[in-house]
Amino acid sequence: MAKILVLHGPNLNLLGTREPEIYGSATLDDINHMLKARAEETGLGIDFLQSNHEGVLVDAIQQARGKYDYIIFNAAAFTHYSIALRDAIAAVDVPVIEVHISNVHKREEFRHQSVLAPVALGQICGLGVASYLAALEAIIYRLNH
Repeated sequence: MAKILVLHGPNLNLLGTREPEIYGSATLDDINHMLKARAEETGLGIDFLQSNHEGVLVDAIQQARGKYDYIIFNAAAFTHYSIALRDAIAAVDVPVIEVHISNVHKREEFRHQSVLAPVALGQICGLGVASYLAALEAIIYRLNH
């Protein structure tokens, strides 16, 4: 059975109440339940981790080697400047799909650049919480083709 790790970065624990005009009303638990239900439908294992701490996320990426087949990662603000996360992704052989709830390219200029995208398998943004589901569907497709 293939296994997926979903990593949620800083401030995503506040989803549902944090800037709902940008991020919507779904909570982090709502997202995790949605992904878990879809993963179970297709026989995939799925685990979740949210952290506001860069080092915890770096450790999770490093420890994913040999344990997970894919990582879905919303690095939130770390997307734009964390060379440590970029290097962790590059150092492991686990494909990462970068996701964002909002369309980062329609927001402030500093959000337009991702230091993770060049080492990620792909990037999905702007679809609301469905960005996560789109990443999972891409993984399901890749595993079956």
